[in-house]
Amino acid sequence: MDRFPDDWLALFAREAGAGRDRIIILVLDGAGWHTLPLAVPEGIRLVYLPAYTPELQPAETLWVHVDEPIVNRHFDTLAELDAVVADRCVALANDRDLIRGQAGFHWWPNRTNPI
Repeated sequence: MDRFPDDWLALFAREAGAGRDRIIILVLDGAGWHTLPLAVPEGIRLVYLPAYTPELQPAETLWVHVDEPIVNRHFDTLAELDAVVADRCVALANDRDLIRGQAGFHWWPNRTNPI
């Protein structure tokens, strides 16, 4: 996929109730499909992260761990690759200390419950 489909953004806006009375801010990184011109629905505001700032998106620091079991390996099928990545994601989800140590910046806000 070479661009973020405009209809997904419109669907998100509808599902989230974005509009004149409810503004939703979407934070995007510099991925190519995020930087192409988008039809931005009413109630949606796009804010782009500065380049090379993984501390603003802590999950970015975890890709090395997701990639670990697939680097320099050949997979005969997409299903085989999917299974290996899924297993790795489950293992990472269960390793809270690794995640916290890598992406748990001291200044990152605690979880909140959305309104």
